[in-house]
Amino acid sequence: MIALAEGVSFLTLLFIAMPMKYFMGMPEVVRIVGSIHGVLFVLYVGLLAMIHFRQRWSFTFSLYALIASVIPFGTFMLDKHLREKEVVAN
Repeated sequence: MIALAEGVSFLTLLFIAMPMKYFMGMPEVVRIVGSIHGVLFVLYVGLLAMIHFRQRWSFTFSLYALIASVIPFGTFMLDKHLREKEVVAN
């Protein structure tokens, strides 16, 4: 859930708040959305670290999950991959 919320906040920041700042002269939108995104990103990284150790994820996979958080739509692709992996495991 945090990964999806972080992904939505990142896209909102990139595709709504940033254009509003630069094309409409509304920098306060970036401050608000950026703050929300920052909190969600920190939560994402913290939860990723916790899951890495609890689930014994490989360093490579955890790095992939971290990189996914800085690529637009990356967390959505990661979520899909994890859901497919879960179906195979069950």
